[in-house]
Amino acid sequence: MTLGQLESHLWEAANILRGSPVDRTDWKSYILPLLFFKRLCDVWDEEHAEMVATYGEAFADEHRFQVPDGCHWRDVRETTANVGTAIVNAMRGIERANQEHLYGVFGDTPWTNKECLPDDLLKDLIEHFSALRLGNQVVRNDIIGDAYEYLIKKFADTTNKKAGEFYTPRSVVRLMVDLLEPQEGETIYDPACGTGGMLLACVEHVRERGGDPRTFFGRLFGQEKNLTTSSVARMNLLLHGVEDFQIERGDTLRNPVFTDPATGGLATFDIVIANPPFSLEKWGREVWESDPWGRAFAGLPTDKSGDFAWVQHMVKSMAPRTGAMAVVLPQGALFRGGVEGKIRQHLLKQDLIEAVIGLAPNLFYGTGLAACILLLRAKKQPETAGKVLICDASSLFRKDRSQNHLEPEHAERIVGWYHTFEDVEDHCRVVGLDEIEQEGWTLNISRYVLPPIGKDIPSLPEAIADFKVALERVREAEDALRQEMAAGGWLNEVKR
Repeated sequence: MTLGQLESHLWEAANILRGSPVDRTDWKSYILPLLFFKRLCDVWDEEHAEMVATYGEAFADEHRFQVPDGCHWRDVRETTANVGTAIVNAMRGIERANQEHLYGVFGDTPWTNKECLPDDLLKDLIEHFSALRLGNQVVRNDIIGDAYEYLIKKFADTTNKKAGEFYTPRSVVRLMVDLLEPQEGETIYDPACGTGGMLLACVEHVRERGGDPRTFFGRLFGQEKNLTTSSVARMNLLLHGVEDFQIERGDTLRNPVFTDPATGGLATFDIVIANPPFSLEKWGREVWESDPWGRAFAGLPTDKSGDFAWVQHMVKSMAPRTGAMAVVLPQGALFRGGVEGKIRQHLLKQDLIEAVIGLAPNLFYGTGLAACILLLRAKKQPETAGKVLICDASSLFRKDRSQNHLEPEHAERIVGWYHTFEDVEDHCRVVGLDEIEQEGWTLNISRYVLPPIGKDIPSLPEAIADFKVALERVREAEDALRQEMAAGGWLNEVKR
């Protein structure tokens, strides 16, 4: 089966839910677990058939993952009533039989809610997936894994604003990984792992360069607050053929899971990479006032923004000598004052910050803000010590109607700038810490790199087209606000 054929069929499952009481933001909670369930059962069937052909009927039935009696896909398919209950029983049975790798992997989807999922709708979904054979003989790991990623992106496109909570555009992920250049056998950690895309991209990076991705088995770690999203991440890794990893559910800033009993501190990793929530409010400052892990080493951020809480957590999670990290932040974090300015100053004085890369606006779901990538190293190389590479990559994007896109050629240019670590006219400057101190410890990109006047100024027709798009977005936002106000009874209050 080709990737295109599989993608097309899988997306049709979403169309079955279209028009149902299931909100489109929840589609992934139903379709992705069914895909994983079907894959497990089809692989189990293939393994069983191979063993029968090899050893005959009298053999010890061994499988990579166990599917207990009564928990197979066909058992659910044969169910005529209370289909949701049958699905729950089968999924929980599989989790119990494979506690080391699959416990909780299917999440907490409310399959038994008949108001949202009547039996007829569930039977339609089951029959739709039953038309596919998803064993290894028909669909390779890379194909099923890529199809799963395709579904995650389609769900992100569909939900848009909500998607920023679980999905980072893969072009940005690949850029961050290429900047960090993970090597075989290194430990990788994402404290806000979403659907696991950054961990997988590290594995793929090594594979594409001829390395053995199996050296990462047991060395991939992620934490995710949302239960459904953490389940999606685990299924994502498993469907890509990665079976030994740790994805844990939990609030990283309040209760980090990965700690080191030997040192009494956080566990440390060679590569730390994340796209945490932008400017998260009420992030857990009260815990950090007496944080047992010592993460407020440079300062205690306010309740209004957790950006530098994430940065400090990640710094404490870097291996002392080999650690490197890349984090996505809103560009405001580069120049905001107060305690954030003091934290930024501390990180610069410790010579931890190696590069700042300003990205184009509107690359991320749910925000039109321009973001940046901050690169830090526990111990810089002599040629970069005492210096920061500041890059303005805001002109590198492909414009689309609703969202901008970072293309591979754009990412390649940025990685080239970073590896060269030299001034590039109109784009990059290598700035010494003494100059940054003179600028008040700001990393505001425009203080160091200014695009030439006359460049990147749109023509009049382009400017008019941009204005029309912006005006349409304003009207859409006004309509959405009006609907929310009407639903809450506020519209009548305003009229009075």
